[in-house]
Amino acid sequence: MITVGIVGGTGYTGVELLRLLAQHPEVRIASITSRADAGSEVAQMFPNLRGRLRLKFEDPAKANLRACDLVFFATPNGVAMAQAPALLDAGVRVIDLAADYRITNVAEWSRWYGIEHASPAWVAKAVYGLPELNRAAIRNARLVANPGCYPTAVQLGFMPLLEAGLVEPDHLVADAKSGVSGAGRKAEVPALFAEAADNFKAYAVPGHRHLPEIRQGLSQMAGNPVGLTFVPHLTPLIRGIHATLYARIKSAADFQALFEERYRNEPFVDVLPSGSHPDTRSVRAANLCRLAVHRPQGGDVLVVLSVIDNLVKGAAGQAVQNLNIMFGLPETEGLQQLAVLP
Repeated sequence: MITVGIVGGTGYTGVELLRLLAQHPEVRIASITSRADAGSEVAQMFPNLRGRLRLKFEDPAKANLRACDLVFFATPNGVAMAQAPALLDAGVRVIDLAADYRITNVAEWSRWYGIEHASPAWVAKAVYGLPELNRAAIRNARLVANPGCYPTAVQLGFMPLLEAGLVEPDHLVADAKSGVSGAGRKAEVPALFAEAADNFKAYAVPGHRHLPEIRQGLSQMAGNPVGLTFVPHLTPLIRGIHATLYARIKSAADFQALFEERYRNEPFVDVLPSGSHPDTRSVRAANLCRLAVHRPQGGDVLVVLSVIDNLVKGAAGQAVQNLNIMFGLPETEGLQQLAVLP
């Protein structure tokens, strides 16, 4: 059994980790930390876990995380970079679900996140945890930077095109929509029911923190820097991301066949038949990205539709997928839940 700990188990990402790991046949959850809720029953806060998880939240300063094989950080940005190095030095493997180790350029990270990085030496050692791109490196990684939700949907949609060099890399457009759970489990006016329901709006148009992460990944795929316009939107959904991606065609190809071949052996990417329109509910609560490829009116712009559950393939599910890879388990272990309909 793999013994795991979770730092910061009270947010939406944390409870998704608990839901998935509680069903994982090869994992034992040893510790869940929360400074504010230390001593309280986990199932009292999250009644969906009642009868499946009999643990209490622990004070992070008292939890014996060094006894774990792996620790997940489901914490706000800035926490893992301060606490993970001590665990790593003690031989514990770490998966960070925040952004502390995703961007390889530390100075750029600081510009976007507004603080100085506390452990820049570990940034160079971290492996970006997008399995479809970095599976081989993830296997031996000590520190995995789990991708963000928007970056997962966007990168999986553009990946086959950039790897094959079939589209112009300078004018990529990602028009993406997310449910309100993407903002986290905190009280903020934009996420209030009366504000988000029956409403739709763009936000962070001048620049979203996920932009440098997406651009970094796409540039790796293309082998050169890319030009990307990324516009996120808030939708009146709890879960789900829908990314509509646009790329100008450079070389003609059978794009449907390209996507089908690229993802043929990927257990968590589903390329839909030509002409399909994936919807967010088809991936709700599942660790799955569904893609569809369109070439409207046979023109020179290709449109890729990409949908994921932002809390699963966009966060906790992908983290468990990375755990499976790191410990040599079948990649689908504990992640075969079907999407929830209706």
